[in-house]
Order: sequence, then C-alpha cells, then structure tokens
Amino acid sequence: MISPSDALELLEKAGCAANVIRHCQVVSKKAVEIAVAYRGSGKDIDLDIVEVGALLHDIGRCRTHGIRHALEGVSIAEDLGLDLRLIRIIRNHIGAGITCQEASLLGLPEDDYLPVSIEEKIVAHADNLVMGEESVTISRCIQRMKDRGMSEEAISRVQDLANEVGIY
Repeated sequence: MISPSDALELLEKAGCAANVIRHCQVVSKKAVEIAVAYRGSGKDIDLDIVEVGALLHDIGRCRTHGIRHALEGVSIAEDLGLDLRLIRIIRNHIGAGITCQEASLLGLPEDDYLPVSIEEKIVAHADNLVMGEESVTISRCIQRMKDRGMSEEAISRVQDLANEVGIY
C-alpha cells in the first residue's frame, strides 16, 4: 500500500495541475471524515484505502478533464501496479457511478462503473461534496446536477449514496 505522500508524488509526476491536486486533497480529507464517522457506527472500513484512493481519484485529469478521466486514471494506476482497491475507486468515483446504459450513451466502454465497496462509495460521495476546493452540501450537489441536465436516475443514485454513507 502506498502512503498519502507517495500518492501526492504520483499526482505530481503524472502531470496533474496544482488545482487538481488541491481538489484531491480536500476530497481525501472529506472522505476520511466520512469514513471515521461511518466506522463509528461499527462498520469495518479501510481508512488507508479511503485516504489514498481519494487522493488518486482524479489522477486521470492529467490527460483529460472529460468523462474519460476515470478510465485514463485506471490506465495510469494499472501501469503503476497500484492496488486493485485503489483502481476500483478511480474507476467508479464519478457521481454515484455510471450504469452500463449510461456508459454507452456517454461513449464509454459498455460496463457498469458503480461503486461497490464501502471505500469506493465513500470516495464517490466525498467527491460529490467538493466542487473545486470548496465543500458543498448534498443539496447544492444535486442542484448542480439538475442544472447540468443530469438524469433523474443519476440524481437519485447520488441521493441514495448520500443516505447510505451519511450526509455531510
């Protein structure tokens, strides 16, 4: 398992812009807060995976800022031989995940990109609660999705994810 400082170094070496790295740091802090609170309810969560996965979730933004940044991040993470749990966080962090049907409509390889593990879900949720470097409410996140014309299904998944892992 790599350390948080190693993760930051990987972001820099990959060529991520300073604002992307700062965003990843804020998401990581938020994800750890959520994980600690969730763990307090007696759930078993790997805090190291949450912290490092959140730091690396946007590593693909060194190549593109489009929807494919998650897949670019997976490619980078696989080339680096990173832990599969980190790769799955990077792959499944967008919104509350992307269904196979949505992937097809977005021009992604047809597959489900839905977060499965609790660590994946926490990082996706934390990312939804951070715009740039600013922490936002789930209500603001959902309003932004509506403003962007996102589907009711995608919006509902984000709300369901927030309900599952705890709204912060």
